[in-house]
Amino acid sequence: MNPSHIEHIGIAVKNLEESIKFYEEVLGLKCYAIEEVKDQKVKTAFFKVGQTKIELLESTDSNGPIGKFIEKKGEGIHHIAFAVKNINEKLEELSNKGVRLIDQHPRNGAEGLDIAFLHPKSTLGVLTEICEDKAK
Repeated sequence: MNPSHIEHIGIAVKNLEESIKFYEEVLGLKCYAIEEVKDQKVKTAFFKVGQTKIELLESTDSNGPIGKFIEKKGEGIHHIAFAVKNINEKLEELSNKGVRLIDQHPRNGAEGLDIAFLHPKSTLGVLTEICEDKAK
């Protein structure tokens, strides 16, 4: 698949405002963007550490994916995302290698990225996202 870098690490949180405060006041990071992704029922906040981003995810609907995740597992690391070029080709390549795809086709994600998730049963138990920034 040859990702270029870790695009971000997604962390599920119960309260975005309180979590942002922790990342800013305790870790000394600066939140540079807050965005709601309505179709994913989530509100996000982004921080940058070197080239990698931290994405905090707060559910806007308890029946959404993050709401269900927190109910089942509590707050914590939700997924790791890798940056790729030609996301459609990468999905086909991964499928041909027997990787179970959650998303057969890319969808719109935060920050204008095209995203697709790979099923954790095919990725050693880690929910994995691939993303492409078409602007780059």
